[in-house]
Amino acid sequence: MSLNTITNPIEKLNSTTLPTRITIAEGDGVGKEIMQATLDILNATGVKLIYDKVKIGEKEYLNGHSSGISPEAWDTLRRNKAFLKGPITTPQGGGYKSLNVTIRKSLGLYANVRPCRAYTPYVHSHFPNMDLVVIRENEEDLYAGIEHQQTPEVVQCLKLVSRPGCERIIRYAFEYARANDRKKVTCMTKDNIMKHTDGLFHSVFREVATEYPDIDADHYIIDIGSAHLATNPEKFDVIVTLNLYGDILSDITAQVAGSVGLGGSANIGDEVAMFEAVHGSAPDIAGQDVANPSGLIHASCMMLEHIGQPEIAARIMNALLRTLEDGIHTADIAGETYTLLRTGTQGFARCVIERLGKLPRRIKPIEPGQASEPIRIELKPTAPVSKDLVGADVFIDWNEGDRNPNKLGKQLEAIAGKDMRLKMITNRGVKVYPNGLPETFCTDHWRCRFVSSAEAETAQVAYRQVLELMDRLHKSGLNFIKTENFYEFEGRRAYSLGQGE
Repeated sequence: MSLNTITNPIEKLNSTTLPTRITIAEGDGVGKEIMQATLDILNATGVKLIYDKVKIGEKEYLNGHSSGISPEAWDTLRRNKAFLKGPITTPQGGGYKSLNVTIRKSLGLYANVRPCRAYTPYVHSHFPNMDLVVIRENEEDLYAGIEHQQTPEVVQCLKLVSRPGCERIIRYAFEYARANDRKKVTCMTKDNIMKHTDGLFHSVFREVATEYPDIDADHYIIDIGSAHLATNPEKFDVIVTLNLYGDILSDITAQVAGSVGLGGSANIGDEVAMFEAVHGSAPDIAGQDVANPSGLIHASCMMLEHIGQPEIAARIMNALLRTLEDGIHTADIAGETYTLLRTGTQGFARCVIERLGKLPRRIKPIEPGQASEPIRIELKPTAPVSKDLVGADVFIDWNEGDRNPNKLGKQLEAIAGKDMRLKMITNRGVKVYPNGLPETFCTDHWRCRFVSSAEAETAQVAYRQVLELMDRLHKSGLNFIKTENFYEFEGRRAYSLGQGE
């Protein structure tokens, strides 16, 4: 047995089934303290687990592992399938990538599941009946992390959304609702603005919802949906949304319910699953024995359910709720009315252990679910479709004189040649040529839309024509950044118009 392997001493008392081997990592900041508190509680239950400990986070970054995790740790994660992770710190500067995002995407952890429940009156919340789950797409969207500086003034971040990615998370949300006796799934997007990316997510949601007639389905634009979550969260049940929105919404819901420190999170894939607290590493309070371990305790219970030990998960959660009811609180949730004992990280864990086997008296107890296989999603194959090239957007870095788009437009019209024509120029998405408004502020970053010179508005363009156009642009001395071909699929426009086009 390696030095990094910790055997649960209680496992010897359980001989009917073999223990499950899981991976644990303390992480950074308060991670060591809250992980110890959580393991103490797990061990006190007689849970059948063996822990393989790996090192991740800030020290690993600084030791030369650019992803914040060693190759050996990857092998352990992939072998054990279940990962209980403390919070980590990503060093500032140096271009370090988020380890959380790296693990989620590398291991295909496509579904982020964050239950959020109010524990009033013991933890203050204005919404005593709040009990919802945010299910967030975990791999795509702006979290692809593909960014470029394209001119001295303009940077870009690519938002990537795929049909399989949408279908998988949306089906997971409906399957989760069905498995957990939830009655409604709400989709949130911004498809009134991002009609193709968020529009795809909403479209797939409508398609999938028809296959679940037993579950209500509705949709909100993300801004008004967020407002409703902050003011009337009790109207929601299961929320499914894209990556960035889900990140924001899950923190909003955790705080509205009472405290981010109470929230646990599951990251689910087809093979591997990771469980963590919602909160960060909080280095400012590390080592002071004041951090609330409830979030990681909650995450460990989600892990137990996932690996088929729901009875122990319910036992721990009920002991946690009874502890809150008894007025034993850490500093982040302590209040004047219901706090009878303000305690620290390890003291809170001892109080939970003392209450194992007890139920909360006022808060609704947790009923253990049936041990079952984790949700697995099968995607429908993508049907073949026709794809026709109808033009190309050429992005140009141009900063001459007073940045008059009419001057650039005339130059580009001469370069377009006999097969192509310049349809428009936009700056930050707004049409500035032809017939732009003089009040529109222009940067040094220009999108120049070229289409076929044929009379038909959507006449097809040959790839050869685009290459020849690029050659003429190069010879003219213009500094082009990139091209973006645009298409019709099945005769339907599959690109955005310019504002004012």
